[in-house]
Amino acid sequence: MGMRKVGKYEVGRTIGEGTFAKVKFAHDTETGESVAMKVLAKSTILKHKMVDQIKREISIMKIVRHPYIVRLNEVLASRTKIYMVLELVTGGELFDKIAHQGKLTENESRRYFQQLIDAVDYCHSKGVYHRDLKPENLLLDSNGNLKVSDFGLSALPQQGVGLLHTTCGTPNYVAPEVLGHQGYDGSAADIWSCGVILYVLMAGYLPFDECDLPTLLRKTNAAEFSCPSWFSPGAESLIHRILDPNPKTRIRIEEIRNDDWFKKTYVPIPHCEEEEVSLDSVCAVFDDIEDQFVYEQEKGSVGGPLIMNAFEMITLSQGLNLSALFDRRQDYVKRQTRFVSCKPASIITSSIEAVAESMGLKVHSRNYKMRLEGVSSNKMTLFAVVLEVYEVAPSLFMIDVRKVSGDTLEYHRFYKNLCSRLEHIIWKPSEGAGTSPLC
Repeated sequence: MGMRKVGKYEVGRTIGEGTFAKVKFAHDTETGESVAMKVLAKSTILKHKMVDQIKREISIMKIVRHPYIVRLNEVLASRTKIYMVLELVTGGELFDKIAHQGKLTENESRRYFQQLIDAVDYCHSKGVYHRDLKPENLLLDSNGNLKVSDFGLSALPQQGVGLLHTTCGTPNYVAPEVLGHQGYDGSAADIWSCGVILYVLMAGYLPFDECDLPTLLRKTNAAEFSCPSWFSPGAESLIHRILDPNPKTRIRIEEIRNDDWFKKTYVPIPHCEEEEVSLDSVCAVFDDIEDQFVYEQEKGSVGGPLIMNAFEMITLSQGLNLSALFDRRQDYVKRQTRFVSCKPASIITSSIEAVAESMGLKVHSRNYKMRLEGVSSNKMTLFAVVLEVYEVAPSLFMIDVRKVSGDTLEYHRFYKNLCSRLEHIIWKPSEGAGTSPLC
């Protein structure tokens, strides 16, 4: 399968997918810049009555311009799809760091927390509340700075600061007043989630982590948690002021900014000039104006495993260091993981199917692409991953594994378990330098 063109963009492999959208790697042929392209099918949006929500997500992302927030460059539409062109963030998820190295130091945790508070404060000043701040939405750029993504659930308050009434988000990160279905103030709810995130960065585990929802609700409502011994008194006291079950007395952002622990080594970011943002293109995309359509071109044939070209392979392996493709130890980046095999593609797929079924997962398979589904260990959410088989050279295949839904830490456990059961098909570079992966 070759490259597809959408307007001036060459669209490559899928780098992430959610319930309603796929995110693909793309290349701006005019500037040479790499971008991420979120692709939504119009039929899906109509079927699920999501026109207003998507319109809102796009409008919000166009309004929100901040160094710690993933930037939306432009919106395009073809007859059947909507394309959101986003800044490409390459450093993976913040929580992949924890999965890989355990808890972070207090100084490192503080730096990410400061960046998170800056981003959240900026959104609140624009009347935007995220409402789904959780690890998967916290990405890192190549300089290790935070980038908050996915404003799909954000709410722009309708005239005035109405209380929000929809429960969304991941139960472990959600404020008690949201879980309790009371009307709530979006800004206090976001602050609570930031507190849970700070706790996890410093502890390496969740403050509220129960297997059944009733116990989780009870503990969250009572803010029943304790800080590990290594938290400094300053950090502990701030976390207790954030994880206050009463939204009325919970600490506010300006008080967090005045907190001594928070202020330590704090470098505020210079406020950039606000640019005028026009929402015309958003309206155009949804008003189906014929001449707004970009031209979609499909190259290549359908059939065997996907073929990956050298350009994609290089970008995939972070610069020109191709060892990341063949060395699983280096490959904890992003919520995406991969291994290499020299077995025939049909054996690779049948082995994966057999292993997935032995792990109690449901398998849906089509054309060298598989989706594995099961229930999360907390029995409350769906756990799903997608695997794709790419031919990167004659008789050399790369199997790309991505998390679609479920918890990041659980995904890492799943991936380790999967690889240990697939030892017989995974190719490992031998110790000597210069070994060729072509078997």
